[in-house]
Amino acid sequence: MTKLIALVAAGAFAAGTLFAGEHGDCAKKAGNETNMACTASFASLNLTADQKTKVDAALTAHQKTGCTEASEAKFTKDVQGILTPQQFAKFKAECNKEKSEKTGA
Repeated sequence: MTKLIALVAAGAFAAGTLFAGEHGDCAKKAGNETNMACTASFASLNLTADQKTKVDAALTAHQKTGCTEASEAKFTKDVQGILTPQQFAKFKAECNKEKSEKTGA
């Protein structure tokens, strides 16, 4: 029972940080913001419980691999497979808006 409570608490912490805001600040940590993928929040996408679980797993795997263009591309592909087409379109729109703001375009 104690392990279950610890697992739920860890999951709640991870989900809280995930849905509160940024997913990919790994590039900031590496000092290379230009390669950073989208930091759009998933909170605005109205994810189902199943989607939240899958996105959390994809994010965890992404963070473990480190910040490379390949890992960012894989994360985006994984997210595309989890979200509905409408959710993914909104996610990509937020990403593109972020990239435009960062490049000044």
